Amino acid sequence: MSEARKNFIEGVRAEVPLLIGVFPFGMIYGALALNAGLSNAAAQMMSSIVFAGSAQFITAQLVSENAPAFVIVVTIAVVNLRHMLYSASLAPYLKDLSLKWKVMLSYFLTDEAYAPSILNYEKEGLQTHKHWFLLGAGFALWFNWQVSTAIGIFLGAAIPESWSLDFALPLTFIAMVVPVLKKQPMIAAALSAGITAIVAYSLPFKLGLILAALVGIAVGTILESRQPSKELL
Repeated sequence: MSEARKNFIEGVRAEVPLLIGVFPFGMIYGALALNAGLSNAAAQMMSSIVFAGSAQFITAQLVSENAPAFVIVVTIAVVNLRHMLYSASLAPYLKDLSLKWKVMLSYFLTDEAYAPSILNYEKEGLQTHKHWFLLGAGFALWFNWQVSTAIGIFLGAAIPESWSLDFALPLTFIAMVVPVLKKQPMIAAALSAGITAIVAYSLPFKLGLILAALVGIAVGTILESRQPSKELL
């Protein structure tokens, strides 16, 4: 087995436990998108092109609330600022890749793909073909998301509320976040964002999410800047 294929398969395997929680999340999105007024094609294409669960959920919810386009765009932009942090974290391990690879991996870079990848890179260090690990994790999540979205669209309103599938999302994020909370800035950022999200939950148009994201980023950035710099091993 080639080294690239081996890393790809390892990425897929590392992603599998998270897919259990993501699958019902995709089903809920498919049903929610239809209820918000999106067509079947638009709902599925959003999963294929945008491929960002939180952004898709926020878009569907804000569209159903007739929120102004400006609010939708700004909300999604702020919520997705975390991907800049993901990219900066992975940059030391992927900086030597070609532009083609960087563009492709940026498309597959999501919360669920980042978590197992950064843990693997921090453990294994700089190695040839390690970018295939991220590709495997990202592709596994992408395929799972397309299938779950399609099922959600197909079933639509037939999914009974008694299933309470929405519990899977927080469990999935908890499983992703806890293993990487190893440093004080990370813990402080997670706690401050979580507390802010709870306190600001009642704000209209999901603005509490924007505030929570900004607070978490600010706290993490400030504390990280105070940490002594270390060379990548």
